[in-house]
Amino acid sequence: MSNQTEITEPNLLLNNEGSLNVKGWSRKPLLQYNRDNLGKGWFRTKEWDYYAIIHPNYAITFTITDLGIMGLYTVVWLDFKEKKFYPDEESRFFTKGKTSLPLSPSEGNVEYMGKSLQVKFLKKESSRTIDFDFPSFNGNQGIRGKLDLYQNPDMDSMTIATPWKNKPKCFYYNTKINCMPAEGKIVLGNKIFTFEKENSFAVLDWGRGIWPYSDTWYWGSASGMSGKSSVGFNIGYGFGDTSAATENIFYYNGVGHKLDQVTFHFNPKNFLEPWKFTSNDGRFEMEFEPIVDRNSVVNLLIFKSIQHQVFGYFTGEVVLDDGRTIRIERLLGFAEEVQNRW
Repeated sequence: MSNQTEITEPNLLLNNEGSLNVKGWSRKPLLQYNRDNLGKGWFRTKEWDYYAIIHPNYAITFTITDLGIMGLYTVVWLDFKEKKFYPDEESRFFTKGKTSLPLSPSEGNVEYMGKSLQVKFLKKESSRTIDFDFPSFNGNQGIRGKLDLYQNPDMDSMTIATPWKNKPKCFYYNTKINCMPAEGKIVLGNKIFTFEKENSFAVLDWGRGIWPYSDTWYWGSASGMSGKSSVGFNIGYGFGDTSAATENIFYYNGVGHKLDQVTFHFNPKNFLEPWKFTSNDGRFEMEFEPIVDRNSVVNLLIFKSIQHQVFGYFTGEVVLDDGRTIRIERLLGFAEEVQNRW
């Protein structure tokens, strides 16, 4: 395994010059995001809270994003049986980092009250609640609901503090929390969809950073059960210089097993063809069977984003830190390629 620097002590994320105090990964978000020390100006600041809640037959995602030049507030409903997705969003220009997203993934609430969309992300001691109403969703079909996500405080998560080479003021501070059982109800039009803790799982992607203008990233995530064991993983790259640490990790009953390099293999001309994932040390080998490609293109001249978030089934094997091999069969999750000019 190449160098995987684990951060074990609390610290300020940024020094007075706006560069990272430490670089690496941690099992808990130990570094304090200090917005006062940000460099580069509001137009380079990128902040977001993203949730995906996945049931065997359907899923829903929420994003509240402040990109400095604009804010995006998105809800996407996915139907795996129909192999379709239904996105809708609101936006604001020149939010300039003033959306008041929390300074820590461990505390603080998020609230957006827009023209039609109203959404709250509420943080409690061992759970998170998403409460929302979007009457104009999908041509006034309307969607609303409330979901509770259960986060065991003792469970490992993945936090990275990553720089960019030759860009000392650019960084990405990110926490991803997998394996959160979810329950609640969503009303879409006149239909009710239920999420149960036994088969529905959520992931949080909490991101804060100063990004370069152009970047392409790759991210994969899955959570669920393998027999009576809770399993999940976070894999990815393209988030800066990962020489201090990658964000690759596998969770087994709440304990994180750190992985080194994982590579995504797919056909960029057809994202619905099968994918493959390989690792430099053989500890993460996975096949991926796509169901639906949640794709989008936003092109506003200086701002451009091309996203392919593909939901589907992961099957393969992962080697734990103690050498045990865990077999994964059709674990539901997603993998994505996102190209940004922002």
